[in-house]
Amino acid sequence: MDPVAFRIGPLAIHWYGLLIVTGAVLAAVVSTFEAKRRGEDPEHVWNILSYCLILGIIGARLYHVFSSPEGGFVGWDYYKAHPIDIIAFWRGGFRGLGIYGAVAGGIVAVVLYCHFAKLNLLRWLDIPTPGLLLAQAIGRLGNFINQELYGQPTTLPWGVPIDCLHRYGAFTCDKLSEAARFHPTYFYEALWNLVGFGLMLWLGRKFSRKLRDGDIFFAYLIWYPLGRFWVEFFRPDAWMVGGTRLATAQLIALVCIVFAAVMIFLRHRGWSPEAEAEEQGSKGEGEQGSKGAEEQRSQGAGDLLVEAGEVETPEGARMGGEGNEGGGAQR
Repeated sequence: MDPVAFRIGPLAIHWYGLLIVTGAVLAAVVSTFEAKRRGEDPEHVWNILSYCLILGIIGARLYHVFSSPEGGFVGWDYYKAHPIDIIAFWRGGFRGLGIYGAVAGGIVAVVLYCHFAKLNLLRWLDIPTPGLLLAQAIGRLGNFINQELYGQPTTLPWGVPIDCLHRYGAFTCDKLSEAARFHPTYFYEALWNLVGFGLMLWLGRKFSRKLRDGDIFFAYLIWYPLGRFWVEFFRPDAWMVGGTRLATAQLIALVCIVFAAVMIFLRHRGWSPEAEAEEQGSKGEGEQGSKGAEEQRSQGAGDLLVEAGEVETPEGARMGGEGNEGGGAQR
């Protein structure tokens, strides 16, 4: 399949880029429903989307640039000698992006937006999380079209063929049969993300009274890295941690899983939804009481002014009129 969807003059529009944008828009649509369900203004979703696309692409690109993948693929060794290619998107569309960098950039975008818009950060990290998994699943289809990021050879019935042009290392057609099939690692991850998408939506609704703001986001930091850790075992092109058999993506996955699990444990230790609801109710009553007291003070001050003759009442106005006839009223 041609990775170029169509051309506008000399500009080639790649399927990968279209899928990324499509996934982002669908994620935003899902997030608007999540925002409404949580009582938030869905208009913020579209504002956040624009920032996430910009910082997400920058983060994804930087992750790729500083990587050192196996198999002779382009990485830091190449880019430090050809720095202009770091920003030369016109030569490869959206190729050369790393999902962990995209997620990191998106998180930074949400943090900045919530800071300046005075929004609840943890809640707004939760809101786009299900849609993020949907977008990731859609984006992985671009790897299938580009015939990239596939796994080891396999005899399983769902193995995918790879053209000789897109093979590398020990998998080239002069070393391995053209009929060979490979693990479709992008489909594995896409399926994992689709399941996660449904799971996050279900958790947010089924346990809405037992979850704190931020729990869905932390659940994502466990779910996606767990799947990515498994998929990396099939990837012969993985960026390995020096001197180990552990891929960098697996190391990041482990850090994310441990961090998220600890955060969920600490934030729920000694916490109960009933106690929080009671605290919020007491706070709301306190605010109403303060408002009522302020209104009473204002009313009392008004009564004193009326008694002192400094504020006209309908009766006072009538009496003042009578006073005019007798020699004039003070104003």
